[in-house]
Amino acid sequence: MKKLICAKDVEVAEGQGKKVIYIDSNTIITPSAKDVAQACGIAFSTETPTCEEKATEAKVSEAVKACEDGLDSEMIYKLLKAMMDQGLLNGILDSIVNPKYVAESAFNGLKVIRGNSVKFDVFDTGDPDAKVSYQELISKDESSMCAGFLAIDDSKFDRELTYQEINYVIEGALTVTIDGKTLTAYPGDVVYIPSGSKVTWASSGKAKVFYVTYPAN
Repeated sequence: MKKLICAKDVEVAEGQGKKVIYIDSNTIITPSAKDVAQACGIAFSTETPTCEEKATEAKVSEAVKACEDGLDSEMIYKLLKAMMDQGLLNGILDSIVNPKYVAESAFNGLKVIRGNSVKFDVFDTGDPDAKVSYQELISKDESSMCAGFLAIDDSKFDRELTYQEINYVIEGALTVTIDGKTLTAYPGDVVYIPSGSKVTWASSGKAKVFYVTYPAN
C-alpha cells in the first residue's frame, strides 16, 4: 500500500527540526507537501538516514522518555535546551502560539474546525506573480485523504495530479482546464478531477474552494 505525504506531514517534520524526509518507491507526495517542503528548506530522499540524523531524532525521543520515566528537572532542562539550541522546538512553539486554525476534537476521531479561524499560507505555484494561498485542515495522519481550503486571487496555476481531487466552490468563479477543455464552477458547485490529470486552476477574481484529495485507485 502506498504512503501519502501531505503538507501537514511536512509541517510536523519541520517542527521536529528535520531537513530531510526519507521516502521509498511506494511514497506519494502531494503538490502542497512539495510546496511546503520547498518553503521550509526540507528535501525528500530515498537514501538511508545518516548516524547524525538518527542521533538528532533520538534526542527528541530521549526527551519524551525522560518525562515518562520521571527524571529530575535538571536532566529534562538539559535535554530541552539541547533541542532548543538545534531549533527543534521552534516549530512546536510557533504552532502553539500561532495556531493555523481553531479546532475541537473528540477521543473517537471526530473533529470540528472553525472555518472563520483558518489562517492561510502562501501556496508556491512556481510563479511569483500568482496570488494563491491555502491551508490543509485534514492530513494523512488523521485520514486516508487530505482536505483544506484553497484561495485564488485573479491568478492561475498548473499541476499534474497523482491522486483524485474534489473541489467545492465556496465563493467566486473557478475555472478548471484539462486537455484543452475548460469548465467554470460557481458557489455551490462541485468539481471532480481524476488522478493523472494535468490541470490548470484559475480565477479572474477572488475564488475560495474546499478541496479533498484521495489516493489514486
